[in-house]
Amino acid sequence: MIRVRFAPSPTGLLHIGNARVAVFNWLFAKRHKGAFILRIEDTDVARSEKKYMTQLIEDLHWLGLTWQEGPAVGGQYGPYLQSERLHIYNNLCQQFLKEDWAYRCYCTPEELEERRRIARLTGKPPRYDNRCRNLSDTQKKAFETSGLSFTIRFKVTDELVVFEDLIRGDCQFDMSLTGDFVIMRSDGTPSFHFAVAIDDTLMNITHVIRGEDHLSNTPCHILLFHALKQKPPQFAHLSLTMGADRSLLSKRHGAFSISEYRKLGYLPEGLLNYMMLLGWSPKDKKEKFKVSDIIDTFEISSMSKAASVFDQQKLDWLSGQYIREADLERLLTMAIPYLQEAGFVSTEESKIDISKLKLIIDAVRGNMSCTSQIVHESEIFFKDIVISENHVEFLSSETSQSILSAFSTELRKLNTLSPEIFKDVLKTVQNETKVNGKGLYMPIRIALTGREHGPELYSVANILGINACKTRIERFLLVKKQPPLLRGIFSRPP
Repeated sequence: MIRVRFAPSPTGLLHIGNARVAVFNWLFAKRHKGAFILRIEDTDVARSEKKYMTQLIEDLHWLGLTWQEGPAVGGQYGPYLQSERLHIYNNLCQQFLKEDWAYRCYCTPEELEERRRIARLTGKPPRYDNRCRNLSDTQKKAFETSGLSFTIRFKVTDELVVFEDLIRGDCQFDMSLTGDFVIMRSDGTPSFHFAVAIDDTLMNITHVIRGEDHLSNTPCHILLFHALKQKPPQFAHLSLTMGADRSLLSKRHGAFSISEYRKLGYLPEGLLNYMMLLGWSPKDKKEKFKVSDIIDTFEISSMSKAASVFDQQKLDWLSGQYIREADLERLLTMAIPYLQEAGFVSTEESKIDISKLKLIIDAVRGNMSCTSQIVHESEIFFKDIVISENHVEFLSSETSQSILSAFSTELRKLNTLSPEIFKDVLKTVQNETKVNGKGLYMPIRIALTGREHGPELYSVANILGINACKTRIERFLLVKKQPPLLRGIFSRPP
């Protein structure tokens, strides 16, 4: 049975790049009817925090990812927090010492840094020079009695490590260029290399799917698997996700943590869909798809070797597609907290006009990529509008005034308004003014909303109602006649 794992460190919030690794592990497990395991690598005591682990688990669940083994789920290969597995690492470290796979190193951090500095100056790789590997018995005894702290290093053999990467093909590493590496720190906690190899062995991981930045770690892990008398898993190293400037992805490129996308009101299925497009695409080249559409055809070997580029505009476009199709009740539930925070609707549920809110959300959803944008898109229905100097000038033109005047005349004949009635009124105004298209709609749109773009006008008018429409149109009928001092009320910045 295929078994894959996602093994994050709880030292910060889950970001797009790392979440993408989780997504492709999960998808690979789905594709092959295997097991997806969540393992928390929290041995970095100084930086690991429980709040980050809690948030990470919530974010993965929000994305729709579920695991068969891991925290809160359990499993026969637990515990799944490395901090609860320290006795396992310590026991195997002692075994490595007895079997001469490892040795104690008494070099201080200052000594190691100085040797790396000299190596760089002389054009040599800044690797550990293995000097503690061949200490005499007398030297070992002297160090032991001195009370100096020590690390445990693994003996790296001078060989060519070759493995087949499922994405990158044949990979070779000359281990003579790699010094003996640390498997146990001086504080008694395992190194990343050691803990990973042991956990992947004991948890029967068959495939390790991780970022390209771990490619150079793989030969070290393979040597550890051999020392553990285990066959290494198969490896697949995903290309990294970069910003548009080809630098490592960061918040300055617009990429937020998953929890921040949640707070902004992105739909998880849209974000999940987008992450799957980073370094991969289905055979039919469709950009919008459900996971169920691609499970049977996903092949890890079809992943791109080249770095993928994060594109916030594309994410927003794709997210907008999902919002347009989303269930209205769901969007309503998501939107209400934002509207309450803005003071647009009551914090008491019984006082909220649900029917009106549904009309508003349905009208503006086409301009949204995340539900937090409901505040900006819907404020025209909750606040008095303010127009710019340019719009004052536009509405003061003879054509605009003739349209607004004709429109106002027709509205005064009405006691109610509906989308159908509004369309009939526009036809009458069009016939009377001989203006059509954008020339007809724009003055009315600006007078009703203060904006040049937005929801369909018949939806706006229907939600505002007949009285609000009359008031707003009549207000701007006077624009041309306003003296300079009064004109300012129409031209405050929006």
